[in-house]
Formats: sequence, C-alpha cells, structure tokens
Amino acid sequence: MTALRRVSDAERRRRIGVRHALAPAHRLGAVESVTRAMTVLHATEAATVHLAVAARAEGLTPGDVDTALYDSREVVKQLAMRRTLFVFPRDLLPAAWGSASARVATAERKRIAKAIEGAGIASDGEAWLDAARQATLARLAAGPATTAQLRAEVPELAGMIGGTTDKAYDRPTPVAPWVLTHLGLEGAAVRGRNSGHWRLNKPTWTTAEDWLGVVEEPLDEAAGYAELVRRWLLTFGPGTAADLQWWLGSTKTAVTRALVDVEAVEVELDDGATAWLHPQDTEETAPVEPWAALLPTLDTTVMGWKGRDFYLDPAHVPCLFDTNGNAGTTAWWGGRVVGCWVQDNEGVVRLSLLEDVGRAGQESLDAEAARLTAWLGGTVIGNVYASRQMKQARLP
Repeated sequence: MTALRRVSDAERRRRIGVRHALAPAHRLGAVESVTRAMTVLHATEAATVHLAVAARAEGLTPGDVDTALYDSREVVKQLAMRRTLFVFPRDLLPAAWGSASARVATAERKRIAKAIEGAGIASDGEAWLDAARQATLARLAAGPATTAQLRAEVPELAGMIGGTTDKAYDRPTPVAPWVLTHLGLEGAAVRGRNSGHWRLNKPTWTTAEDWLGVVEEPLDEAAGYAELVRRWLLTFGPGTAADLQWWLGSTKTAVTRALVDVEAVEVELDDGATAWLHPQDTEETAPVEPWAALLPTLDTTVMGWKGRDFYLDPAHVPCLFDTNGNAGTTAWWGGRVVGCWVQDNEGVVRLSLLEDVGRAGQESLDAEAARLTAWLGGTVIGNVYASRQMKQARLP
C-alpha cells in the first residue's frame, strides 16, 4: 500500500501566501482575478469586499472594486453557503444557484412561511410567499428599487413579522428583506448598484435579466457542488471533508460525492487527518518569503476552513472571533494570525498583536498598516462583527 503524501502545516501556510495572493510577489491586478483566486469573497459587511481586494492586489482603488461590481458586473453578490452573502465570479453563479443557494432557499421558504403564519398575515405562508415574490418581481420589471421603495410600492411587502415572544432576538422585522432574500437565493432578483458609500450595504434590487443580461440555467445539485468543491480545493486545498462540509453548509453525502466527481487526491496532514487536494495541484509549493497581511472582518481566508489550528493558535480564538464564530480583523505574519488591526478616529490603521513577531515581522506589519492607511485615504470603517481584541484596542 502506497503511503499518502503528507502536506505539512508549513506547506499549507505557504499555499495561503501564494494561492490567496497575500505574499507581495503573488498579488494580483484585477478585482475578478482576486475573486477567482479566493473562489468567492465574503460580503456580509460591504467593506470586506473592498478590503479583501486591497490586501491582495496592487494598483486598485475602491472605485475599481465598485466598477467590477456595478459596471462591468464581472463579479456579483449572491447569498449562498451558510446563508452568507458572497461576491462570486459571474460564471460560478449557476453552480451556486443549483446547489448551496438552493439548499438555503428551501430552508428559508419553510422559515418564512412559518413566520408569516405565526404573525397572522396569512393562513398559508407558502402561498403568501409565492404571491409576494410575483408582486415584487412585477415591480422590479419596471426598474430597479431599494428595499425602502419596494416596501412603499408593493403592498405585500409592507407587513412586519416576529416579536411574538419575549426572546431578545425575536424583534419585529419587515417582511420585505425576507422576500428579497428568497428571490436572491434563487437568482430571480439580484443586488444591483449600491445606493450608499462603498463601506455600507445599501443595495438597489433588480431582476437577474436586467443585471446579467443572459441568465444561465442553474446546474443540477451534484454538478453545482462539484464545481464549488473543485474551486475550493484550488483555493484552500488541502482541506478535510469536515472543512468542506462546514464551508458549503451542506451534507457529508454531498461532499463525499463531489470529492469523487472532481477526482480529488487524498493526502495526510501533520495531525494525521485525511485531507484532499485538487488533482492538478498536488506538487509541493516552492519556498515563499515571509509575508505580512492585514485582512478585514470575515475575510475569506480566515473563514475558509473549520479546522484552523495550522494558522491560528487556539488560545487566540476568543480574542479574534465572536461567540458565533465570526472573525474580526486579523493581522498575519508568515502564514499565521498574530493579532488584529483597528483604525483611530483619523482613519490611521493601528496594530494590536497577540504574539511577538520579531523585528522583521513588526516592520513588515507596520508597512502593511501604512499601506492600508494610505489605501483607505481617511475612510473609517465601521464593523458589525468586532472581536474582543478589536474592542479592547479601540479603547482610549
């Protein structure tokens, strides 16, 4: 029996520097190239998209990111894995629509119907949702609209749901975002131009046909998951089946089938776990110069694996992630997370490190902080997902 190739933690960290375009020699020059390198970019916080590009590219501005999103539309926002908003390369949308997004859409349909019935809006929640979807699409056929405009112009979207219990999280919410979320999951409606500053999520909604022109048919479920897994392996491989199942928000059966479909290559990690590589990406990565990076909240690199010990000291998790597992900003040196970063009131980027990185590491991280400060040009980013370390670092 042939022994499995072992991929060390050190090699996995080198792969991050190269495949994630974080090592300076491997940075990219286009928004689409960065997005493809990462498979997708996290977009729950609007600024994360722009900051993720800034960390991985040279010569691009926030305006260049907006151009790719809203003018050339080579990358598109799509709710998908784990009910999370991402930016996708345009050609990957059909894979998501047929697999990860479809899975969330099914769950959302049941959740919305239950909430509608519970709020007494309709006795048949699913029939109500179908009618609300049709009315919303009819309005969007006349032109793009913000959520507020849709609430004012579409009677079905004017109601509120929730707030029927004494739970802290159960607050009355408008039905409009629920319906728009479902339409977006199925690719019927799309988040179009942002109606506010790039650091804020204020989408204008439109139909897929208006935004994309030709709308491709969704792939079937198996083909969709296979394509997502193929690209994930090229970005994050090696990874375990548990990493993939967590990232996809899917089932073990779907992951197992997709690994077979893409002919993934089995390898062994330093901790003895079995992991997988893309069949065309099995060679050892060449040495990479030590690199520093400052990544935004919920960055795709930080959120790429369920098992993070190879790049993150478990003792740092409570400092850098919130209680729901959402990552705050992170500072990296040599392929490992060593702290976080924040901004002061003037927009200057400040480091908050949890480890001694030595002189070379400190100088490199200071240079990245100066680089990011210049890129932001005085824009101060607000964060929904601020870690404990970020909050402490902001104290006067």
